[in-house]
Amino acid sequence: MWTYEKRLQFPVKITQTCPKTAKLIISQYGGPDGELSASLRYLSQRYSMPVKAVGGLLTDIGTEELAHMEMICAMVYQLTKNLTPEQVKEEGFDAYYIDHTTGLWPQAASSLPFCATEFQSKGDAIADLTEDLAAEQKARVVYENLLRVIRDPEVREPLKFLRAREIVHFQRFGEALERTKDKLDEKNYYFFNPEFDKAVNGYGR
Repeated sequence: MWTYEKRLQFPVKITQTCPKTAKLIISQYGGPDGELSASLRYLSQRYSMPVKAVGGLLTDIGTEELAHMEMICAMVYQLTKNLTPEQVKEEGFDAYYIDHTTGLWPQAASSLPFCATEFQSKGDAIADLTEDLAAEQKARVVYENLLRVIRDPEVREPLKFLRAREIVHFQRFGEALERTKDKLDEKNYYFFNPEFDKAVNGYGR
């Protein structure tokens, strides 16, 4: 059960439309390292996580990623609000406009649509948390790339906030990975476990 608070995690107040910028930022909605894939990744992985506290962390961060997705969508909406057909064409937003008008639809900056193959839920604690660490680093890089090319301070401030949160998530997942390894080692789960090895295609005999 979630409680929805009707405000953005960080304020988004963009006064100047810019479809070119919207085409870049939308990658953090539906791109391979975007907030949609992050939220689905963590909220799926939590079910098979053997360490309860780490499952709770995945729920918390997955929920926060939904809030980040909301921020990205608000930015794209404000950057494309009330566009004229002339602006749409001049700013190179016409291909998107033909398919979606100015509605929000998950795609990458390259125009590739969102696909579920952009995130993993493997059911193995170490594999999933390693995936999560890489995902946070890749998202950080995308935000840094956006900050390198976008100059509008009204757009940059929310992006800087989101970048900072990726760094915090990376740190939390690093701590979670170490905690999970310790818990699994206590159960002799991965190493020196003949019964486990015998169950996997006879290995270890």
